[in-house]
This record gives sequence, structure tokens and C-alpha cells, in this order.
Amino acid sequence: MSSRDYLPALRFPALTRFFDPLLRVAMPEGRFKRKLIEQAAPGPGRRVLDLGCGTGTLAIMVKQAGPGAEVVGLDADPEILERAASKAVEVGAEIQLDRGLSTELPYEDGSFDLVLSTLFFHHLTGAAKRRTAAEIARVLRPGGELHVADWGRPADPVMRVAFASVRLFDGFEQTRDNAAGALPEIFEGGGLERAEETDRMRTAFGTLALYRARRP
Repeated sequence: MSSRDYLPALRFPALTRFFDPLLRVAMPEGRFKRKLIEQAAPGPGRRVLDLGCGTGTLAIMVKQAGPGAEVVGLDADPEILERAASKAVEVGAEIQLDRGLSTELPYEDGSFDLVLSTLFFHHLTGAAKRRTAAEIARVLRPGGELHVADWGRPADPVMRVAFASVRLFDGFEQTRDNAAGALPEIFEGGGLERAEETDRMRTAFGTLALYRARRP
């Protein structure tokens, strides 16, 4: 895997160490991640993938909410995975951390009951979003579910202006589908069904939406 296969969470490797502090200050991180976990309802015996796990905050929260669940985090950035491993050790959360790409998931068909992802899809190009959706459908078991928190269609002009800073930083092509509210369509195009937006909230950087879909 070359350095050109992925972008660090804040685009530049030198900024990785600021990822957690920035998210805590700028976003209602605990709130939307708790809402996503409540929506997904991980339970005992369920195998859960945190796709684009970053520093592991969501994966750790999932394990704490459902101690009987098997939690796997995947990211392409080795530095951010090291931070995730350190955080997991600090709180005593037993999670598996793997390095890989969302467009080529290193798992067998039907490996997971749940796939969760937060603030990851907007980093992907349109083509990569669609390949990732197909990969998610492949690794989910029949009846398995995808739960996503990411930027959605701006709720009003104020949110559109706020989202412009994210689009400028992360790329207009990468964020185009998010701005258009197209993630449910992309999920269904990848082989999932019943894709829908379930909730939304206003943030300093735009409208954050929660989504879900299931594998037939």
C-alpha cells in the first residue's frame, strides 16, 4: 500500500496529532457517535466493523456499549492506527485494528453483522464511494446493516456556507455527493436496500446526517 492510496484524516500527516483535539472542540463528537451506536444497537455475539476508524474513538465506544460484540477497526493510515491502539490499551478495550482500503476490504464475504462509519465517506471520490458501498454489501451478512454519520445535504443557506469550508479543505469532487444528499442512492447502488437518512444535526461545519441501509 503506497502513500498515494489514501489521505490522512486531516489531509496532511503533520496534522494527524491534532485530529482528536480538533474533533472534540469543533464537533458534537460524543453526541453523534452515541446516536449512531444507539441506532446500530450492537449486541453480544455481533461482529462490527468500524470503517475508516481513525483514532479508534467510535470502535472503543462500540465495545464499551456492547462488551459482548467483536469490534474491528480498519483504516489505511498506519500512524492513526497506532494512536487508536494506544487509546484502546489505555481504556482496556479489546478491539482488532487492521490496515486496509475501503475499496478493497481485506475480509471474506459475509464477515460482519454491522458496518459503522463516521466522517469517512466525504473523503472519498465519487467512484471510490461507489466501490466502497459495494465492498460493504459484500462483507455484510444477509440482513446485516450499515450505519453512517457524515455530511449531508445542507439544511439551509447558513449550513451551505458552513459546509463550504469542509468542501474547500477536503475537495469539491469528494464532497459533491454529500452536498447533494446522494449517499442513500450510492448505498443502494452498491447492493444494499432500504437506505435512508434517519437524523440530522446542525454543526459549525454544516449539516451532519445519520444514515442506515441493510444487505438483503
